[in-house]
Amino acid sequence: MQEPPVANLNSHHNTQTAYGSVERGLHWAVAALLITGAVLGKVAYEWPYDTGEALAMKATLFSAHKTVGVSVFFLALFRIGWALIQPRPQPLHPDRVWETRVAATVHWLLYGSLVLVPLTGWIHHAASSGFAPIWWPFGQNLPLVPEDPVFSARVGALHMLLVKVLIVSLLLHIGGTLKHVFVDKDATLPRMWSGRDPGALPPEKRTVLPLLLASVIWVGTMAVGWAASAPDAVITEDDSASVDTVSGNWGVTDGTLSIEVLQMGQTVEGRFDSWTADINFDETVESGPAGTVVAQVQTDSLSLGSVSSDAKGPDFLNTGEHPVATFEANLVVVDAGYVADGTLTLRGESVPVKLPFTLTIVNGLATMSGSVTLDRRSFNIGEAYSNESDVGFAVTVNIDLEAQKRG
Repeated sequence: MQEPPVANLNSHHNTQTAYGSVERGLHWAVAALLITGAVLGKVAYEWPYDTGEALAMKATLFSAHKTVGVSVFFLALFRIGWALIQPRPQPLHPDRVWETRVAATVHWLLYGSLVLVPLTGWIHHAASSGFAPIWWPFGQNLPLVPEDPVFSARVGALHMLLVKVLIVSLLLHIGGTLKHVFVDKDATLPRMWSGRDPGALPPEKRTVLPLLLASVIWVGTMAVGWAASAPDAVITEDDSASVDTVSGNWGVTDGTLSIEVLQMGQTVEGRFDSWTADINFDETVESGPAGTVVAQVQTDSLSLGSVSSDAKGPDFLNTGEHPVATFEANLVVVDAGYVADGTLTLRGESVPVKLPFTLTIVNGLATMSGSVTLDRRSFNIGEAYSNESDVGFAVTVNIDLEAQKRG
């Protein structure tokens, strides 16, 4: 039996029956980068970080993973653009209607995933700061993407969910290819590998159903992922969770509790999303003690970009054994403003802390802002990282809140 003719290998363009060299080259280049990026991401995620050298290697692996991901993003965009201006080769078995539609749906899922997966990873990176930069000269930020650790964590969770869609799509694509090779024994793989032209084919009855189905899966996945990754709100007296209920004469209505740390010489910003502040304060006092505050923080609610899980692990906050941090202080009016003078208990260690803050009260609504720098070594945090160039000793804590006077 005579073999089907082979397409001209010098032809860069597709035909109605065969793929040109550009399409084939893009297909295999994306496949190679995709596998490389997946392996790098897996190894980077599981790489230990118990020493400064291990942390540096972990950052290097993540940088390589991110750089490959950005490369996949641009290459996928070029491939999609090229496919849109080229003839689409006919399927070999257009009479197998549902098989052809399933295959087309999987192809659309792959096209979308090749854009959405690296894009969400890139947004996750741009919304965080400091750790594992992308290796290129065009900066680390993206237009319209704010540096927000909570937003970064949510997009990161969405990225991981979309990775699962990509994996399933890829497995279905590979499974379909193996079926064509070992069951159908047709030219599906050879025409993508070597440009083989199977000759004239029956016309395909095209439909938008595969694209619509793939779109539903993309939108549904992103909606579920975004909703499931919603952060906890600041805990008030009516929502005590695993910290004590507050009962002071001022009730917190809104606020943020954020931190800044240096990692590999870069500032990384994070935020705790679940905390209370039990405030008793007499605003008529002009000097000296004016009240007390007991603040409790759920340490597991920390968002710290791509290193959130590491920061909550046993080498750092150890949130499994120390789920709550407590700051008990006297509120004192001083010449320069106000100071919360007390003790911070974190990771089983109690350390004296003075937090200076500003305070404005208008019509019973108090607006407070304060900042203090702590030494992580005082709380036995990151003891394996004795070199400050790996993980800085100083941790800056910033708090901004609004509180309403009760009664």
